[in-house]
Amino acid sequence: MSGHSKWHNIQAKKGKTDAKRGKIFTKIGKELAMASKNGGSNPDTNSKLRDVIAKAKANNMPQDTITRAIKKGAGEMEGLNYEEIVYEGYGPSGVAVIVKTLTDNKNRTAGNVRAAFTKQGGNLGSTGCVSFMFQSKGQIIIEKQDGMDEDEIMMQALDAGAEDFDAQEEVFEITTTPEDFGTVREALEGAGLEFLSAEITMIPDTMSEVDMETAVKVQKLIDKLEDDDDVQDVYHNAEFPEGFEE
Repeated sequence: MSGHSKWHNIQAKKGKTDAKRGKIFTKIGKELAMASKNGGSNPDTNSKLRDVIAKAKANNMPQDTITRAIKKGAGEMEGLNYEEIVYEGYGPSGVAVIVKTLTDNKNRTAGNVRAAFTKQGGNLGSTGCVSFMFQSKGQIIIEKQDGMDEDEIMMQALDAGAEDFDAQEEVFEITTTPEDFGTVREALEGAGLEFLSAEITMIPDTMSEVDMETAVKVQKLIDKLEDDDDVQDVYHNAEFPEGFEE
């Protein structure tokens, strides 16, 4: 499979999930609310909302929490006025970084993102400075279980419109176009499969190998950005050395 394997990032985050679960739910809750506000609260007619619900479920978000967030976006709570802003820049050793945010205060968010880059030896760039190195893709990750038929899952994914299927040691990675993501995800859900991750992501065309010292700095930058309540997702093209623990 071409492109960047996301499994190692997810694997590393699983160990941090319990401590950060509340923050993760808050971020996904904002996405649910915005999807509901912009496209309606019915997932049957709002494909964006369906996709975010799938992301929420993959992160074990309780159904009542999902429902509350959707209702907020539907107008049952005043003051929901977030704007999506994407920042691009370079981390240590020129690693490409994209930061997606949902914010109600652009000045606060821009200042926090810029400070995070600067503190870790990077710099915030202009729009488009690194995004050309990435492709927007749907990505579904399924944990291997005893009794799973790899060929059957692969055919189900490809028949539904997936671009690529990669069987790794512990997981199956399925890649789609953003347009076909919902169709493929729903087909696999209908087949009874559960996901470790299911979302639209940014996959780098080429990776940037870094040494152990740089890897530590890059990870500190990622952690700092992800700790910001306004930051929804952080994408990068760093290829960490073997043995590095995020």
